[in-house]
Amino acid sequence: MVVTPVISTDLAIALVRAVVGLVIAAHGAQKVLGVWGGPGLAGWTQGVTRMGMRPPVFWAWVSAFAELAGGVAFALGLLVPIVAAALTIQMGVAIARAHWGKGFWNSKGGIEFPFTLGAIAAINGVADPGVYSLDRALGLPISGSGVYALLLVVGVVAYLVGSRAAAAERTKVNRAV
Repeated sequence: MVVTPVISTDLAIALVRAVVGLVIAAHGAQKVLGVWGGPGLAGWTQGVTRMGMRPPVFWAWVSAFAELAGGVAFALGLLVPIVAAALTIQMGVAIARAHWGKGFWNSKGGIEFPFTLGAIAAINGVADPGVYSLDRALGLPISGSGVYALLLVVGVVAYLVGSRAAAAERTKVNRAV
């Protein structure tokens, strides 16, 4: 017996990618533009400072635009392995810096929501973007999981360097006191 799916896998992945990409882009718009109750870049920079990332202005811009531009590109299926890596890292940092200590459930500020978004980004990072993607429409080479993995490693190293700079700064301040 042959079972015919209701929609193709390519279309299903494109729809999931579009929804998640637009949700992430909306969060980026809050950070960049201050819309929908968001902090804007000035407020987001203060938040990044409180989270201990150094230099805070740099990381505020990187994270806000990773969400805004990366979310739009993800929704459209453009440069999927690259933006999937950026979004996976962004959600990992959000979990580590803002959600980890609050448990799992989103209702308590836990990891549930960024974990789900990050998992969807990761799945797309190692998958073919499918026929419903700008990557395919533009004939861009499918760089796949190798590029995704490489950028994930680079992003984690960059995050650790930013975290170490903050830790070194705290140690210096503590010694001066």
